[in-house]
Amino acid sequence: MDTGVRQDIKRSVFLSFSGKLEKTNFMLKVGITGGIGSGKTLVASIFHTLGIPVYDADAAAKRLMNTSAEIREQIVRLFGEDTYKEQQLDRALLASKVFGDPDKLKQLNQVVHPVTIRNSQEWFAKQTGPYAIKEAAIFFESGSDRYVDYMIGVTAPEPLRIRRTMERSHITEAQVRERMQQQMDEAEKMRRCHFVIDNGETMSLIAQVMDLHQQLLQRVR
Repeated sequence: MDTGVRQDIKRSVFLSFSGKLEKTNFMLKVGITGGIGSGKTLVASIFHTLGIPVYDADAAAKRLMNTSAEIREQIVRLFGEDTYKEQQLDRALLASKVFGDPDKLKQLNQVVHPVTIRNSQEWFAKQTGPYAIKEAAIFFESGSDRYVDYMIGVTAPEPLRIRRTMERSHITEAQVRERMQQQMDEAEKMRRCHFVIDNGETMSLIAQVMDLHQQLLQRVR
């Protein structure tokens, strides 16, 4: 677990608002996003330990690429029948076909994202708590932010994000930077969020999540 999570809950909360939240008597739909190495999955996991349902969009997309006939048909049409072997997607082969080709990557996203968005909406409809969370690396890029009530951004200094990703994925700094270049500008992404959580290891991550959790609960009471 990151150093920021292990810190004592003693620092003030860092939250950035783009507007006031209003009270509501229905379940809130909340999105969590952040750039590579920001720690958005860790933040989502803390919310989950608080009893908040979390939809992992990346995991769902991987599952749907194997189980959705709609996705399978379009991937085969665009990238060839060899992309599936024994009813399972050959992820390495597909990755090799879209890597370094923005147009092909865009085509793939246009196939997968709509189905994943529909699946997440169906998931949200089944939840009964005060609020539920969808975690996704690509929110604004896919337009799925319009299906949630509020967005939480998770950010960290670029050198720290690079180090985390290198350690986690066992790749070079150059490879991390290449992936970063394919994502939305970090500052712009955070600007679009209603809340920003600082995961730079200088503030207590748990304290920030707890504070935001309480604020969201107050809006549904």
